Amino acid sequence: MERIIRLVKKYIPIVFQREFINYAIAGVLTTIVNFTAYYLLCNVIGIPNLISNVFAWILAVTFAYIINKTLVFLSKSSNKKEEALKITKFFGARLVSLGVEELGLYIFVDCLSLPNLYVKAVLAIVVIIINYIFSKCYIFKKQKSKNAAG
Repeated sequence: MERIIRLVKKYIPIVFQREFINYAIAGVLTTIVNFTAYYLLCNVIGIPNLISNVFAWILAVTFAYIINKTLVFLSKSSNKKEEALKITKFFGARLVSLGVEELGLYIFVDCLSLPNLYVKAVLAIVVIIINYIFSKCYIFKKQKSKNAAG
């Protein structure tokens, strides 16, 4: 019980940090963009499952980059080269989560015939976690001050 209390005290403050709250809101909005595009392409227009997912991914990742850069991680680029590097890192990291999602959709929807929106919802949780780790630790990580003594 004591261990549980220590874990709660350690991780509960993270949930109330501005960055975490904004990331959660951005994640919900990005998921709405992704699901809406996927649903319309796959279930309304009739484009195949995996192709619909790629187009939905492109829209959602573009939206996510803008909202994560400006509202979540408050990241600023000093020049076009730095911005291009961040965009490349962001889309590159998201390709990893796209791979996870595409594989999951292929296995559970195309091979096992499970309902596509339910599968996509479960996979979205995994993808959000993967994306947060990449964004926090790789793409928008805080730069150490060059003026720090060392």
